[in-house]
Amino acid sequence: NDVDFPVSKVLEGIEEANTVGLDPVKINMVVKKNLNDETVLDMCRYFKGSKNILRFIEFMDVGSTNGWTLEHVVPTEKLISTINSKFPIVPIKANYGGEVAERWEYVDGEGEIGFISSVTRAFCESCSRARLSADGKIYTCLFATGGFDIKGELRKGASDREILSLLVDLWGSRKDRYSEIRTLNTPSKKKVEMSYIGG
Repeated sequence: NDVDFPVSKVLEGIEEANTVGLDPVKINMVVKKNLNDETVLDMCRYFKGSKNILRFIEFMDVGSTNGWTLEHVVPTEKLISTINSKFPIVPIKANYGGEVAERWEYVDGEGEIGFISSVTRAFCESCSRARLSADGKIYTCLFATGGFDIKGELRKGASDREILSLLVDLWGSRKDRYSEIRTLNTPSKKKVEMSYIGG
């Protein structure tokens, strides 16, 4: 998990969240080839039959510090094939339009899993997500190089109507489609780090 925090404590936290009624908990696993791809079935085995939803995320080039290369990506198709060979799964309908995770369920009724496939199955066209950083900037794409300073507008005394108009204009003029145009030679522009905008 890239931090010095024991997995046992994470699992205790998930169990405690379930105990107090916060379920399902969504557990996101970024899968990176030759790092943790051998543990995919172990993760399924652990969470299968719980109320929680395990979601597998293709390793993405978010920010500029994670050393991303296309060779490290384990495509969703491969993950589905691997899981299906041991624990048969079938696709199920999305909860809502623009949902980024493809939903699947175990054939035996023992729960749901998901796949977020920004690299091999780009979903820019249906994306309806924006992110707000802790210092008041709005980012209309996870791979953005800059954000809009909404805090500055609020500090200047903009009215609710003016803020709404700014947000409508910002969203209406966005042309984000990074995942659709990503190539082997991903531009080296410095992108916002995921830790800065909350994932």
